[in-house]
Amino acid sequence: MPYKNKPRPYKKEYQQQKARDEKKARSERQRARRKMDKNGKDANKNGVADKREGKDIAHKKPLSRGGKNSDGVTVQSRKKNRAAGGAMSKPPKKRVAAKKKTKKRVRKA
Repeated sequence: MPYKNKPRPYKKEYQQQKARDEKKARSERQRARRKMDKNGKDANKNGVADKREGKDIAHKKPLSRGGKNSDGVTVQSRKKNRAAGGAMSKPPKKRVAAKKKTKKRVRKA
């Protein structure tokens, strides 16, 4: 609970959302879901395409990196899509170079 002893800064949060242009990305995701549901088969008539039940619409070029629906979308499991590296995901791990083995020199006395 980050705001236990102080009020939540709604105005600041709203300014940050506007600065990051979150509304644009959210509406792009909604359009992709609606298009998939409209064109896909829905056997159980619940409004969600059978192909998409319990899954996410993944953008081939992430929206956080400037992607759009026209760049292509695919259906992925929620776990795989959210681990793929969106804006809220952890950064990729850095590779650590292996240390070179050196031969020890033996001194002759």
